[in-house]
Amino acid sequence: MNKSFPIISAIIIIGITFSLRASNNMIITTLPLIARYDFHFSSILIGVVSSLAAIFAFISSGLVNSKLKSKLRRRFFVLFSIFYAIIFPLFYFSNPFNIWFFASFLGFSMGLIMPNIMTYAGLFPDQRTRERMLSLYTLALSTSLILGPLIESVVLLKFTLFQAFLFFSLFAILVAIFSFFIKFPNDAPENGIKTTPVWKNPGFELSIALNLMYGIPFGMLTTFGGIFAVESFKASYSLATALFGIFFATSFLGRLILTVIPPRNLWTPIWVAASLTVIGLLLVFISPSLMFYILALVILGIPHGLTYPISLISISRSFSVEERNIANSYFSAIMMGFSSFIPIIISSIVNFFGIRDSFALLIPVALAFILFVIRIFLKQKI
Repeated sequence: MNKSFPIISAIIIIGITFSLRASNNMIITTLPLIARYDFHFSSILIGVVSSLAAIFAFISSGLVNSKLKSKLRRRFFVLFSIFYAIIFPLFYFSNPFNIWFFASFLGFSMGLIMPNIMTYAGLFPDQRTRERMLSLYTLALSTSLILGPLIESVVLLKFTLFQAFLFFSLFAILVAIFSFFIKFPNDAPENGIKTTPVWKNPGFELSIALNLMYGIPFGMLTTFGGIFAVESFKASYSLATALFGIFFATSFLGRLILTVIPPRNLWTPIWVAASLTVIGLLLVFISPSLMFYILALVILGIPHGLTYPISLISISRSFSVEERNIANSYFSAIMMGFSSFIPIIISSIVNFFGIRDSFALLIPVALAFILFVIRIFLKQKI
């Protein structure tokens, strides 16, 4: 990467990240609605089909992408970016049977695409520039998660859930186009990084712990947040989808701050994220009206905006350029693997306790992970 022209890299990162996340999130938030109201799936089946993409992303990221040499990894990256653009519009023809294949294949593609974008964003040798680019990458994620649901909300005013996939196929096509411009780092030396140091690296441990802290509440929101708005507050499909845009708006603000002012010490954003996660979950549980629920989403958006970029910064400070592909691949694989089980676990809880009470049950779980994060951070002081 040329330090004299960082704007070119920034445009590439923003373009492919926005397109990938906007289209992928559209599937994550729309699929549960289709499964519930068009395919009449049970809560358990909704959780399972929502988990498929994450399961196959876990497989491709952890078992395939992390093992490939740089040149071959780039070929896979471009190839599956093209496959992503081809498969996405086929969701328009989805039914209770082929939806399982479509979700699985797109998930597998995601596992080969996302880690390499993360690695590309962290190629700058200067730490401050690198961390700003990583925060810019996460800022592009947030921007897509704000505008994506709002775009879909407008589309759903006149078109069906299935037809919305055709509109978002334009983003999938952009992913394929931008994939040709992503650069890859050189491979680590043969006597370089091994699997064991990655798992034991303190920066890697902190990044995993942070995402475990917020992963379950976020999984609950993406899987049942829209259904909760429809069933508890009589929101329309359009409004239920637009609410995700409000949630991601505060996430955007958190990442914007980290982009402008990279943190010297990670403790402050960690503490803010941990506290607001618990407060937000409590507010969802007690929410008596739609406006109160929106307030809870606004609060929960802040820790969503902070945890991911902090995790990437933690990894970038703990690994060399050559080592980061393996670290990012394992990081993505663990997060995808964890995410793959969240909808299944949550759907089982929801099936027994209901959606509202399930949010309350997540509070002690989040507190347990917060204590785990604090223990790691105080011990390592990254």
